Amino acid sequence: MNIRTLCLGILFFEEATGYEINKLASEGRFSHFIEASYGSIYPALTKLMDDGYVTVREERQVGKPARKVYAITEKGRKALLDGLYDEPGADIFKSEFLFVCLYSEFLEPNYLSEMLDRRVEVLEEKFQMLHELSERCDHPASQFAIGYGKALNRAAIEFIKENREKLEARHERKTVQAAH
Repeated sequence: MNIRTLCLGILFFEEATGYEINKLASEGRFSHFIEASYGSIYPALTKLMDDGYVTVREERQVGKPARKVYAITEKGRKALLDGLYDEPGADIFKSEFLFVCLYSEFLEPNYLSEMLDRRVEVLEEKFQMLHELSERCDHPASQFAIGYGKALNRAAIEFIKENREKLEARHERKTVQAAH
């Protein structure tokens, strides 16, 4: 999937400005699919307009510059729906947290414990946000995607809670060995 497809997917449900598309793609209901930024969204929207997949209209605002509101065309809907038959790529997971864990034996003990506590806290906040989102949503396919995200977060929380002692114990053994 690419940014153009993500933009079409967002516009499939509603018209939006570039700012609104970025907000939905970075922290809203579409933030769990692919990475997107203003630097990638606006060029994608320009290309989609050039290809006839979206239209843009200006809305005047009192005391502010006009907003550009994008809408999907019938050609864009067809392109999106056709693209859904392309085999999705593998999920991409990268984690700075896991990189730090890889070197946990070299961290201060308090820092390691606090880092693990913070990670659980962040995951629990994300789980709660997804839970609240699912309660406001009545779209079955969105419920499925949100539920998948909740399951991944819950599994990560449980894994850290059930396995942190192994990491902390390894750290303690390394500290004791270094003292001798």
